Amino acid sequence: MGTGNNYYKADLRDYKFLFFEQFQLDTLLGQGELEDWGKEEVETVLDGLYQWSCDVLGPLNGSGDRQGCRIENGRVITPDGFAKAWKEVYKNGWRELGVPPEHGGQGGPYSLYVATDEIQSGANTSFAMYPGLSEGVLNVVLKFGTEEQIKKYAKPLISGKASGTMCLTEPNAGSDVGSNRTKAEKIEGTKYKITGTKIFISAGDNDFTDNVFHLVLARTAEAPVGTKGLSLFMVPRLNEDGSDNDVAVGSIEHKMGINASATCVVNFGEGGNCVGELVGTEEEKGIRQMFLMMNHARIGVGTQSLSVASSAYFNALEYAKERKQGASIKNWKDPAAPRVPIIEHPDVRRMLLSMKSRVDGLRSLLVKLTTHTDHYEFGQLDDAQKAYHKGQVDLLVPLVKAWGSDEAFDICSTAIQVFGGAGYTQDYPVEQYCRDAKIMAIYEGTNHIQALDLVGRKLGQKGGANFQAYMKDFGAFIAANKDNETFASELAELQKAQQAVGGCAMQFLGWFQSGEMALVPLSANRFLKMFAETTVGWLLLEGAVIAQKGIDAGTGDKDFYEGRIASARFFAHNILPTVANSADILRKADRSCLEISDAAFGKVS
Repeated sequence: MGTGNNYYKADLRDYKFLFFEQFQLDTLLGQGELEDWGKEEVETVLDGLYQWSCDVLGPLNGSGDRQGCRIENGRVITPDGFAKAWKEVYKNGWRELGVPPEHGGQGGPYSLYVATDEIQSGANTSFAMYPGLSEGVLNVVLKFGTEEQIKKYAKPLISGKASGTMCLTEPNAGSDVGSNRTKAEKIEGTKYKITGTKIFISAGDNDFTDNVFHLVLARTAEAPVGTKGLSLFMVPRLNEDGSDNDVAVGSIEHKMGINASATCVVNFGEGGNCVGELVGTEEEKGIRQMFLMMNHARIGVGTQSLSVASSAYFNALEYAKERKQGASIKNWKDPAAPRVPIIEHPDVRRMLLSMKSRVDGLRSLLVKLTTHTDHYEFGQLDDAQKAYHKGQVDLLVPLVKAWGSDEAFDICSTAIQVFGGAGYTQDYPVEQYCRDAKIMAIYEGTNHIQALDLVGRKLGQKGGANFQAYMKDFGAFIAANKDNETFASELAELQKAQQAVGGCAMQFLGWFQSGEMALVPLSANRFLKMFAETTVGWLLLEGAVIAQKGIDAGTGDKDFYEGRIASARFFAHNILPTVANSADILRKADRSCLEISDAAFGKVS
């Protein structure tokens, strides 16, 4: 295979299984705001976008990585082909799927939007970041902007005439967002003079839109310290008359991965003439407004993680079926035995099924989250039902982002191992997938931030009602399958994991009540992993029960169903047993890393 080929691979059958067999998206289609959407429309979008992404985005992935971005005359120049692809993706309407019809979009289900985002990101992660961030900006404008602001900013973002960015991070303020120093000095009305520097701004500039709409967190003169004092401003690169707005790209980062996505230092107001517009009409609402975009971005990172992991798996699978090396284990004593494809070797099969089970699990988790969103947005529900679905989304976001990105990096690394030495070269795409995947555990809130969010906010949200509803749903699945002999041993492992998670949730409550606060961040990451693996084990087994019914009914797709069952069994017997062990470690609360002195960590001589 040559480096110019498109290596992107996916199995759309999996999305169709999740949408229409496991999570029953079709119960929402054809009614209300989704009146014009049916199963056929959903499948047509998936099939069409997959083909376009393979034809257009996939071939640009490797070349874009090698070419990277550069600055010329103060503007970012993206790799060859990106500008053309940007025009096509908007011309074809692929980025309008989630936009409400009243703003010129297609108003499709959120689940489908996220699936299409996976396809585009899997084909070319760097490219997909540009429109993805633009849509995050659009969501903020539509939710919090005034009518005038919506009229001014929404249409260019929807049409692709302008792009958008999220500007939080500063040299002195990374995860500590409340330390932001960018200043906003009121001019009149909603107009403010903006002065400051933002760093690590993804898709911070490009050569396919003249204007870039930057959402900037800044602090007004009398605002209190911390996050509560931050306001959010729309700061265009160009003013309405086309003149420069004193927004300059200072430099671009040279990174480990996602090299075709310009990660920029952006300077605002170096000449004292940068003007931003307060989003909405109230100051000091910035962090609440930005959280809408951050949640969108965190789900997006989970989607990115799935996209690279899935394509890495399918590339490794294809290679394992083709690459001949060694004799079959059945003939291990015969040196003259014929060489066999490496997929016949037991440890390679273990690596492949380990990857497959986690890819299947992450996609199940992502669709679970997005169908909760669809029920909240489109279902004919009362307030209590809406609160339930929104609460489940809040609970699952940190799992999708953090567990998904950690597993993606490991899956891509495992894919390299399947390829052996060939996987370490640029002749195959898995080394790029691995490099691209690493950032996903870091940006949009590091995975430790996600773990703290889970244990510090989400478990106790609404007095613990969201977590209790989750456990009730979980228990209902186990109760409904208590007599299922086909998966009896897997269900037993699942129940042990559920009990371990419930016990550890109570342990955190005890630490909060006793004031042993240092133990909370010490154990938060471990708990998030336990919680995510238990949830994924549940969803995989739920899918396996459905798949077994499909096989028993002789409805076709026997190979696919058997694959889904194998994923659930492998995960139940190889991953779920570790949850109880992790719970034991968590409850013992080893304090050695808290008690060791700074000097005892070591000193460079």
